[in-house]
Amino acid sequence: MSKQDEQTNRLKTRLGFKWHNPTLLIQALTHSSCVHESRGHGLCHNQRLEFLGDAVLELIISEHLYKLFPDRTEGELTKMRAASVCEPSLAKVARGLDLGRCLRMGRGEERSGGRERPSILADAFEALLGAIYLDQGLDISRDFVLNQLSPIIDDVVAGRLDRDYKTELQEILQQSSPEPLTYTIMDETGPDHDKTFTAGVIYRGAVIGKGRGHSKKEAEQRAARDAFKNIDDIKKSSAKLVGPTR
Repeated sequence: MSKQDEQTNRLKTRLGFKWHNPTLLIQALTHSSCVHESRGHGLCHNQRLEFLGDAVLELIISEHLYKLFPDRTEGELTKMRAASVCEPSLAKVARGLDLGRCLRMGRGEERSGGRERPSILADAFEALLGAIYLDQGLDISRDFVLNQLSPIIDDVVAGRLDRDYKTELQEILQQSSPEPLTYTIMDETGPDHDKTFTAGVIYRGAVIGKGRGHSKKEAEQRAARDAFKNIDDIKKSSAKLVGPTR
């Protein structure tokens, strides 16, 4: 038995339930770089499960926060949810589960530090959740998510997590104008298994911040953070365009 199989078996034990379809777990732990290097060979990567897990995660956290904080507004709940399920939060939980060691990935991705890359770890957590949902159903998925993310949610409530620059930027600028922010991916470089994205945040037709990252989410957060460097000038320009209120 390989060390990777040993890690996967430890993960199964930690999860505490018997898989009806163990191939779902293997798929959840298979990065696209592994499929590309092996030229398929019957392997399926985890991107479809990640898509499903992302939706399940949002539902579970939304329901939990709705019940836990009956007096919070929609905006407050949205901000709490965003901080709870952001890439750094999910990567932290994935590290706690040791998902990095369980992942099947290509040699190039592994040599470039893929097992510790936050975007890959966060995606793996979402893929694992997607697999659990398909194999065990919503109730077990809910127990899994809340067991893993309750400490994160506690930190969010206490204000101990890193800032969500995208949400903060939107809130600040909408005080002077209802016009929304939009984000665009301006550039992609590198191979499929190790891309670097450049994102721009656009407000009133102008790019007000740029950022780079190994995932689109990371690049967008850094673009929003970059916009904060000139936030006072941006607010003044916005106020001039809107004009005085009557």
